[in-house]
Amino acid sequence: MLIDSHAHLEMPEFKKDLEAVVQRAKELEVAYIFTVGTEKKDWKKALEIADSYPSVYAILGVHPHNVKEIDGQTYPVLRELCKHEKVKAFGEIGLDFFRNLSPRDIQLKRFREQIGLAKELSLPIVVHDRGAHQETLETLKSEKAEECGGIIHCFSGDYEMAKVCIEMGFYISVPGSITFKNAENLREVVKKIPLESLLVETDAPFLTPEPFRGKRNEPSYVRYTAQKVAEMKKVSFEKVAKVTTENALRIYRLV
Repeated sequence: MLIDSHAHLEMPEFKKDLEAVVQRAKELEVAYIFTVGTEKKDWKKALEIADSYPSVYAILGVHPHNVKEIDGQTYPVLRELCKHEKVKAFGEIGLDFFRNLSPRDIQLKRFREQIGLAKELSLPIVVHDRGAHQETLETLKSEKAEECGGIIHCFSGDYEMAKVCIEMGFYISVPGSITFKNAENLREVVKKIPLESLLVETDAPFLTPEPFRGKRNEPSYVRYTAQKVAEMKKVSFEKVAKVTTENALRIYRLV
């Protein structure tokens, strides 16, 4: 059994064949999929999908790309939607200083606010960090994010950052990019950190693993990420599947 801890089933790429996508995942023993609504227009769609499929849960928040759009109605609406029984985390929230689609000062302000909202709702957070490793760590520490815990999604930092995050009670989530030729840094991190601190994800429809790179990613492909993790850590695929599933069930409070 596997869990895809992070996907985006509400995106247009899945509009035509969502049912088949969910079924393929089920057939390949992906027990649960966590679909992430990253902006206002996607939240209700993510919840509708979660309500339609017993194996799908939702994560809601405002992505750093979209935080410039937050207004007076955003948090009240989000607060209410996050009370839905199938919402299991708050995210993805954080910082993206690589693309800078929202001003950096706004990203930092909104990241702090959303950590506070997650704590109020007693939800773990799912953190997006791209090109902002130091700022991400500083914000997590200053806002006492260990009080809610969570996941560093699509981890791209180094081993020292991973250690600090794990010490704060966060899980490190690994996507299909671990199979890419240029992902040696991520593979080195995976080798060093405990399996008990790892999750696997697809980030579908993005980051499609080998041997399907260039095509749309989907939750059934999470097994290729797990296989690569097993190879890196020199353990069986079955052990990676078992431990990462237990980790996901724990952080998403399904056990």
